[in-house]
Amino acid sequence: MIKLSFVIPVFRNEGSIFPTYEKIIRLTQKLEFGYEFIFVNDGSDDNSITELHALHNQDDKVKVLSFSRNFGQVAAIIAGMKEVTGDAAISLSADLQEPIELIENMITKWKSGNEIVICHRIDREDSFIANNASAIFYKLIKISNPKMPKGGFDFLLIDKKALVSFNQIDERNRFFQGDILWLGFNTAFIPYNRLKRTIGKSQWTLSKKLKYFIDGLLNTSYIPIRLMSLIGIVISLLGFIYAFVIAYNRFVNNTPFNGWAPIMITILIIGGLIILMLGIIGEYVWRTYDETRKRPIYIIKDKLIKNEESN
Repeated sequence: MIKLSFVIPVFRNEGSIFPTYEKIIRLTQKLEFGYEFIFVNDGSDDNSITELHALHNQDDKVKVLSFSRNFGQVAAIIAGMKEVTGDAAISLSADLQEPIELIENMITKWKSGNEIVICHRIDREDSFIANNASAIFYKLIKISNPKMPKGGFDFLLIDKKALVSFNQIDERNRFFQGDILWLGFNTAFIPYNRLKRTIGKSQWTLSKKLKYFIDGLLNTSYIPIRLMSLIGIVISLLGFIYAFVIAYNRFVNNTPFNGWAPIMITILIIGGLIILMLGIIGEYVWRTYDETRKRPIYIIKDKLIKNEESN
């Protein structure tokens, strides 16, 4: 009998933890496979941890990891993946927005030889702003990572062989989706419509989205640096051409150079580009510095495994 490990990050998911667990349990009984749950409490300040403790006491196949503070969803997934003991791991959220029924199809594609099975969003029952922000986000990410599905993904299955390689990645400021696609194992894609959230509200704030977008753009591609070089070359060529035109008209045609506006426009454009480029370089420098510090990307405060609690 196969054993699947369900890795579920939790941050302020009070009220949706038990329903998520119960839906998966019904599926395990239908398909008859072994299971374990790895819930990672990412510094929740509601009653999530109380519900997780109750669930652990009810089912000794439920593991609970608790961070010392909020480290983010990616850190929670990474921590959970390191605790996996099953033949494959399935990562999903605890907000009931992903159709649990897709797991049966994921298992079928996994058994047919795909080490990674990705369920990617083609539509979502979210607000107009959230939908359009997501569309823009992933269109920009696809520039640096062409394999990225149009709507992105969080819901996936990864075989233990591919998981070993995933767990060997030792970096800060991780871009989870890019890391999965970078592995290069046989990958199947399953499209789905993301369901509307009925319990609680999303903790995926604008600042977190912006940080994740920057990580995705910088961590998986050299495009920003190469784009800066290309812009520099183009501007330099235009500058030399413009300078030649001015010099030619001044010395050949005796045309005086007039115009305060062109000078100011040129200075403002070039000055803005220089500041933008310095900001991009600063992001790379910060990431290099962050890597050298070797701080852990998360700290586990408590761990519940079976009926034993370790601090």
